[in-house]
Amino acid sequence: MDVDIISEEENPMLHRTDVTFELTHDEATPSRLQVRDSLAAKLNKDADEVVIRKLDTKFGMRKTVGHAKVYETADDARDVEQDHMLERNKIVADAEEGGDAEAEEA
Repeated sequence: MDVDIISEEENPMLHRTDVTFELTHDEATPSRLQVRDSLAAKLNKDADEVVIRKLDTKFGMRKTVGHAKVYETADDARDVEQDHMLERNKIVADAEEGGDAEAEEA
């Protein structure tokens, strides 16, 4: 699977870069998590800092155009992104991480 960056747009207010990319694949369209890991490796970022927003594959084509948001830190991603996008990208929210520990202490 080859990842080519089409455009990058800085968004300093939200501590992120909006990235449009093209993915060339041999088999079926790769999963969102495979794409996230490949894009993170290409950009030298941690996978938790990359949120894949959209993947669009035309019927019968071996190319996919996608949109992602690459955050400076994983905490920035958790603060800004909607819960359903964090869940789709398998990024655990702070409330879920800290909620269990607080329940055990009480």
